[in-house]
Amino acid sequence: MQITTFKTKIFKEKEDLPSFIYQHLKKVPNKSIIVVSSKLVALWRGTLAPLKDKDKLIKQESQHYLKTALCYFTIKDNMVMTNAGIDESNVKGKLLLLPKDLYKCVDDLRRELKKKYKVKNLGLIITDSMILPLRSGVINAAVAYSGFKGVQNNIGKKDIYGRKLKTTLVNAADSLATAAGFLMGEAAQKTPLALIQNAPVIFTKKSRKGEMKYPLKYDLYYPFLKKFFKV
Repeated sequence: MQITTFKTKIFKEKEDLPSFIYQHLKKVPNKSIIVVSSKLVALWRGTLAPLKDKDKLIKQESQHYLKTALCYFTIKDNMVMTNAGIDESNVKGKLLLLPKDLYKCVDDLRRELKKKYKVKNLGLIITDSMILPLRSGVINAAVAYSGFKGVQNNIGKKDIYGRKLKTTLVNAADSLATAAGFLMGEAAQKTPLALIQNAPVIFTKKSRKGEMKYPLKYDLYYPFLKKFFKV
């Protein structure tokens, strides 16, 4: 598997994102995955707000929220994230909000890029930074993806000693987002785009909304979520 990042000019509010990507990624082979920072998607859709509205918007955008020492612990669209994905880094004087229709965004963008690159199979990931419990530092995760299976099912397969796996699912979408995000950076690198080639995934015709939603009562963090939120 090969990951290449692309240094770009600064993307402006309401700019044409498919054209911007095509400008910086001139060639995308069939069966590749394009990774796009959620900041570009938010600017493309124009989901910005005044800085003074931050606390109000975090509460408004969250399904559940809890104030912590440094930020809000929030649940949005069945994802645990800080501040409901609302960010003020790498944008001047405003807040960036995740668009409400992220899976429509990823499908719209992928459809336009397939036309531009004239490829049959193309994956697309929209990434945003996340924090894992009890771990230092941020990683990137897939807040939306399209064109490939994001979860690989190993249930029933055997390990090296012949024991059948009972619960093992592999989160391919977040794993790819994390690998690409590490190279894309979080500060002033100006590399909000990445191209993944030869990823061991199964390509599909459309997005996989809801594929990563895990049954709540079996979730590792359910006891914690149940204690602090009405879930």
